[in-house]
Amino acid sequence: MMVDADKPGAALADDMLGFGGREFVTVKQLVLRPAGVLQAWMEQGAEGGGAYARPLRLYLALNAFLMLVLFLRGGAGYMLEGLPPDMMGALQERSGKSTDAFAADADGWMTLVMVPLLSLFYALAAAPLLRLWDQEDLGWRRGFRAAFAWLCAWTVLILPLTWWAYGKSPLAALISLVVILLGVIAFLRMGRGRWFRTTLAGIGKAILLMLAVQISGLIGGALVVAIGLLGASAMP
Repeated sequence: MMVDADKPGAALADDMLGFGGREFVTVKQLVLRPAGVLQAWMEQGAEGGGAYARPLRLYLALNAFLMLVLFLRGGAGYMLEGLPPDMMGALQERSGKSTDAFAADADGWMTLVMVPLLSLFYALAAAPLLRLWDQEDLGWRRGFRAAFAWLCAWTVLILPLTWWAYGKSPLAALISLVVILLGVIAFLRMGRGRWFRTTLAGIGKAILLMLAVQISGLIGGALVVAIGLLGASAMP
């Protein structure tokens, strides 16, 4: 049943979070019947014939929730822990700030850019593969629509886990493995008949897709850290 987007609660959510009635319907259907949502997005346009939210808009709204969780969990400063102390010390001294002030500024920049930047890298990694595997000649526009469709289907599954997903703890590492598994599951549930025909082929392609996404995430993560360090060095 379609949610009335004109109700006051839905309108308020849409104004504040970019998340209204159509987004709630799309999230529900991505959990229950993701293949049907993908089919509508691919065959009936970016709004699925008027039934669903645009996949890019939905993905941006989901990212807003991820950014909020990251902020509430203390930010992205944990990404600095693996950097060589000599490099951190040299950058901190050059900036003229205390160690805590430099780390706080870097954390602020990384928290700001991490989710949207990594999301962009994920889409850039996924779109060429999903376009290649599709039975239709999608072109780049629909290829990226397919990428954001899968990313939305993946993200709605991992949202309940995100509170524990950030950081360097053993629990965060375990959650990261579960997140990868959910990416495979989202691909298998969404793409049968379009991206693959047999379960074995689907598993192989899902693993390849996740490998490409993880490599792109490492590159994006390095860029996030670089932005944080440059921002902290440049800020007075």
